[in-house]
Amino acid sequence: MQLDLATVLLQWSTGGLLFCWVTTRRREVGPGYGWLLRGVFLVLAAGSVVAGRVTGDGTSELVRDLGAMGVVAGAAVALTQSITRRGGATRGVEFPPSLDLVAPVAGLVGLAAAASAAGGPYPLSVARVVIGALFLGAVTDAMLLGHWYLVQPGLDRAPIRQLVVLSTVIWPFEVAALLWPTGMAQVLDGTIEDGWDGLLGWTWAVSAATTIGLLVLTWLALGERSYSAVMAATGLLYLAILTAFGTDLVARAALAG
Repeated sequence: MQLDLATVLLQWSTGGLLFCWVTTRRREVGPGYGWLLRGVFLVLAAGSVVAGRVTGDGTSELVRDLGAMGVVAGAAVALTQSITRRGGATRGVEFPPSLDLVAPVAGLVGLAAAASAAGGPYPLSVARVVIGALFLGAVTDAMLLGHWYLVQPGLDRAPIRQLVVLSTVIWPFEVAALLWPTGMAQVLDGTIEDGWDGLLGWTWAVSAATTIGLLVLTWLALGERSYSAVMAATGLLYLAILTAFGTDLVARAALAG
C-alpha cells in the first residue's frame, strides 16, 4: 500500500459523488444539496489532479490522473446542467439523475490505475482503494446531508438514514480488506513493524471500532422524534469522519512501503 495525496483525494471525490447520486436521484432532497456536493468533490478531484502531476511519473499514475480529470469534467457538467435545468420539470427539461454517474465511473477507472501503482496483489489493492472510496464518501455525504436539514427542515429522515445504513454496511468490508494479509493483522501482531512501537496498529484498531460505534449512535439519535436529534446525529457524523479517515489513512501509513 501507499499513502499518497492524489489517490486519497480521488477516493474521497469518487465515493462522495457516487453517494450524491444515491441520495439525489429520487428528487427528495432540494437541488442545492446536489450543487453543494458536486462543487465540493469537484474541487477535491481537481486537487487530486494537481497532486498527482506533481508527484507521479509512471503510466499507472497518469491513468489515475486522467480518471481524476474525468471526475472533474463529469462533476462540472452535472453541476452546470443541474443549475441550468432547475425547475425544469414543467418545461420538459428536468435534470437527468444518471448524469451524476459519469464522474464516479471515471473515478473508478482512475482508482483501478491507482491500485496498480500501489503495488502488492492487485485484487487486494483494488478492493482496498475502491472500498475505501465508498466508505469515505458515504460518511462524508451523510454529514453534509445532516447540515442540509437546516436548509430543508421538513425533509424526511429516510435519506440520511440510508447513508448511515450504507456506511455501516460498508464498514466491515473496509476493515476486512485492511486486515487481510499482508495487512493490519500483521501490524497488530508485531509481524510488521510500524515504526512507532505498535502505536499505529492500536490507533487504527481504535479508529475502526470508534467509527462503527459512532454510526450506531447516529442511527439511534435519528430515532428520536425531536428536530434537534438530526443536529445531534450530524455532530456524531463529524466525529465519524475523523475516525473513518483514521481507519483508512492510518492503515496506509502503517503498511506503506
